[in-house]
Amino acid sequence: MLIHTVFDLLAWASAALMAWWIRRRGLLEGAAPRRTLRSDPWYFTSLAIGAIAGAIAFGSFNMGLAGFWTLGHSIAGAIAGGIVTVEIYKLATGITGSTGLPFVGPLAIGIAVGRFGCFFAGLPDYTYGTPTTLPWGVDFGDHIARHPVQLYESAAMFAYLVVYLRALQNRSELFLQNGFYLFVGWYALQRFAWEFLKPYPTVLGPFNIFHVICVVLFGYSLFMMRWKHELRAAI
Repeated sequence: MLIHTVFDLLAWASAALMAWWIRRRGLLEGAAPRRTLRSDPWYFTSLAIGAIAGAIAFGSFNMGLAGFWTLGHSIAGAIAGGIVTVEIYKLATGITGSTGLPFVGPLAIGIAVGRFGCFFAGLPDYTYGTPTTLPWGVDFGDHIARHPVQLYESAAMFAYLVVYLRALQNRSELFLQNGFYLFVGWYALQRFAWEFLKPYPTVLGPFNIFHVICVVLFGYSLFMMRWKHELRAAI
């Protein structure tokens, strides 16, 4: 789908521009040292492997549950997969502390822009919402007004980005120390809510596979923030 590809490219471009702008403004000064592909290539290799594997595995699994036997991809799966492989890499190499802060701004704007591609791709993208009688319901071509859940998620991520950037400008220790975990928690929380408005097959009671992933991601964010707090208190 051409329209989806266009917005995917815009999402990557926006993410790169956001990363550049944050570095240029020095908004991450005082946080953990930034890793680069040159300084730690295996960190980024593990991140890429986990993100790609998670995106395809969970996206395809959800498609299969719905009866569409084709490859799929999922942002939630990519985040979960990337976290798993990076945490394993950090454990194996003795890296402590959060290393994800530089990715927060690019991820937030990338998701926000990318979801517009899902929205304009319509029914074939299988990211549309359930039917609604609300005045902002959108007909994606089947003459049924549906929740534009893609735009709900886009708005939620833009909102987090605004809060995040303002917190960095104000040198918030909370965000400088826990910005990535706060991002994961917010992403999981808002995504969990929107999943109730999607026609995905369930795997556990009223919950679909992405509900389960979001619960795990939210638990991860709380655990890591608590663990970091206890480490700082012990020093």
